[in-house]
Amino acid sequence: MAHLSPALKQATPVQVARGEGVHVYDLDGRRYLDFTAGIGVTSTGHCHPRVVAAAQEQVATLIHGQYTTVMHQPLLRLAERLGDVLPAGLDSVFFLNSGSEAVEASVRLARHATGRPLVVAFDGGFHGRTMGAAALTTSGAKIRAGIGPMMGGVAFAPFPYAFRYGWSEEETVAFCLRELDRLLVTAAPAADVAAFVIEPVLGEGGYVPTSPAFLAGLRERADAHGILLIADEVQTGFGRTGRFWGHQHTDGLTPDILITAKGLASGFPLSGIAAREELMATAWPGSQGGTYGGNAVACAAALATLDVIEGEGLVANAAEQGLRLRDGLQKVAADHPGIADVRGLGLMVGNEFCTPDGTPDTAAATRAHAAAAEKGLLLLTCGPHGNVVRMIPPLVVTAQQVDEAVAIWDEALRA
Repeated sequence: MAHLSPALKQATPVQVARGEGVHVYDLDGRRYLDFTAGIGVTSTGHCHPRVVAAAQEQVATLIHGQYTTVMHQPLLRLAERLGDVLPAGLDSVFFLNSGSEAVEASVRLARHATGRPLVVAFDGGFHGRTMGAAALTTSGAKIRAGIGPMMGGVAFAPFPYAFRYGWSEEETVAFCLRELDRLLVTAAPAADVAAFVIEPVLGEGGYVPTSPAFLAGLRERADAHGILLIADEVQTGFGRTGRFWGHQHTDGLTPDILITAKGLASGFPLSGIAAREELMATAWPGSQGGTYGGNAVACAAALATLDVIEGEGLVANAAEQGLRLRDGLQKVAADHPGIADVRGLGLMVGNEFCTPDGTPDTAAATRAHAAAAEKGLLLLTCGPHGNVVRMIPPLVVTAQQVDEAVAIWDEALRA
């Protein structure tokens, strides 16, 4: 008898039998509030009827049409439909299966387009587990440990994590931009840098929003040096932060390459990159492809996801309920001094646990996370030390469900 790999570590003890909206049900029928959303994947909730219907209809028509062999309508319709939500000018898309694949495709494109070998990533970023994506990742040792040497041509610059530094946001941004400027004249000469790659909100790195001033500074330096700016919107895209794309919290900013996945297809494996057509055309022949990329059923689900997001006003709901969630969590934290910071954008909120001297308190976060699950609220931890408990509910979450989650969280902390 075969078994699942023992290296797979489950965040909660729950075995799910079914899901509906913001809830999952275990084998005994117990209901849980799912504030993990499959790590931000089930954007429209579990088994949204419109997504289910679209997938069922497509399964009966065409399951797989490999897109470098034949073309199919769901793929073409999705590419066209994304034009309604992509930033102006990003009019060419390429579809893959996972966020890691999309990250690597973006790096490949940037190197082809510029003829330059280096990529600058930022401390605490998570960009995937495959070898190229892991080389860009410093969210935690588990992603890189024991598999080196990593892919070459990657340099790291400080991320403006003001809470960690103990400075104001303004001071932190100024420091990090100075350090980036130093990097561009030392270990990563600007003339050799193909791209900056950054998450609008650190995901696995601790749910830290990227300061708009820092993103604006990256755009300025990218333009000055002929460097491409890649926005890794795998977790922040499709309404998660209360804007359709996370980088849109920085007024006037447009990345050169945008990466999307997770919430794109409400649980079906699908990812993609978007860029200007003239930039995408610089990719070398044969460099873009994949057996399962742009799967017909996943594309049909993505089209339905866009319909639901638009028809049910889910971006606005993420903004509204995100504020409610953050405000509620801040009130809870005021009664629990072990929570040193509550932060986030939209429905992407983290609670950072520290000891009185500011040391990351992994044990307290672990206990709180487990207690919440026991009381019916499923959450995840993140951060290099695992001391941040994150909340990432589906975009369909209601005010009542937010309040219920906050109440359970308070009970878990008191327990």
